[in-house]
Amino acid sequence: MGQLRIPAVFMRGGTSKAIIFHRKDLPEDQARWDHIFLAAMGTPDPHGRQLDGMGGGISSLSKVCIIGPSSRPDADVDYTFAQIGVTKTMVDYSANCGNMSSAIGPFSMDEGLVARPDGQDGVVRIHNTNTRKIIVSRFKLDNGEAAVTGDMTLDGVSGTGSPIRLEFMDPGGAGTGHLLPTGNACDELDVPGLGKIPASMVDSSNPCVFVPAEALGCTGGEMPGDLEQNADLLDRLERIRCAASVAMGIAPNLEKAAAIPSIPKVAMVAPPAKAGTLSGRVLAPEEMDIQVRMISVGQPHRAVPLTGALCLAVGVRIPGSIPQAMAGGGVPADRSIRIAQPSGFTVVDAKLAAGSNEIRAEYAAVYRTARRLFEGYVRCRPPSAG
Repeated sequence: MGQLRIPAVFMRGGTSKAIIFHRKDLPEDQARWDHIFLAAMGTPDPHGRQLDGMGGGISSLSKVCIIGPSSRPDADVDYTFAQIGVTKTMVDYSANCGNMSSAIGPFSMDEGLVARPDGQDGVVRIHNTNTRKIIVSRFKLDNGEAAVTGDMTLDGVSGTGSPIRLEFMDPGGAGTGHLLPTGNACDELDVPGLGKIPASMVDSSNPCVFVPAEALGCTGGEMPGDLEQNADLLDRLERIRCAASVAMGIAPNLEKAAAIPSIPKVAMVAPPAKAGTLSGRVLAPEEMDIQVRMISVGQPHRAVPLTGALCLAVGVRIPGSIPQAMAGGGVPADRSIRIAQPSGFTVVDAKLAAGSNEIRAEYAAVYRTARRLFEGYVRCRPPSAG
């Protein structure tokens, strides 16, 4: 049988890459999407390389975005994100990807889904259907198209690009309905096989659980390759993640939690300290506010998932949380938060709403870059072809 031929664009967004489809080019029946996405990415691949598809063998390079007209009056487009497995047959719609969110505004304007303004400032209001939240994307235009050339550097990405500001509006409760799903800034998780582990469970942009690196015998400055080789540590982090999933109300039990690998994300956090990076650069303590090592879909992330960084930024602002303690008691409200991660730094900002009886995040913001890599057609075998 012949292969399906579907129009698509391949883009880098932040430190991730994804295939982007127009909603109109996919089957109306969403039950048919999974097969297309798996085939397009080359999943499952027991060798972990996705050579028969567009995937890159790690979670940050195995993603799909679907864009269509907005279903809400306060947004310009609908954006659905799908995390695709690498070795396992998995298509997960439970969370958003912050990095790929940076590509959605430029894509939407360049594709004509949003009218181009008369000036040189593009603004696209994005409705992320995974979290039901609004993201405002602000970027420069160059001859009517989203600008690519600029002087912004992004740790983990070579070269420079044009900055894209992402404002995640009212990001709290994206996965659970509550910024603090347990009602507490800090809890003691009773983790099977590990006992009680201190943890801050925060749901902002995506649900995350933050634990002190020292509680697991780590420094917080370990390299991803070292973490990958530490099967015992990865197992403990997965146990913590699953216990947090139940505590946050995401899953009813540990078995169900294990079947939802995207959320909550689990991270070790640590105070500022001298730390190495994947490029060989050495970060000084005074350059950072907090260190993080985050696991994404079972794999140590080589930077930090953007939604995880945004959630961490909000966590740093919450009184009594573990992230705030690791950041020396907090970061001044008028200054951005400098997160040290394996590829360098991620600089983010967050603001809590004033005068509220319940803690609420007003926004979380970050700057990224994005670039269209190619456009054309994705080819994959139809379901009946095996």
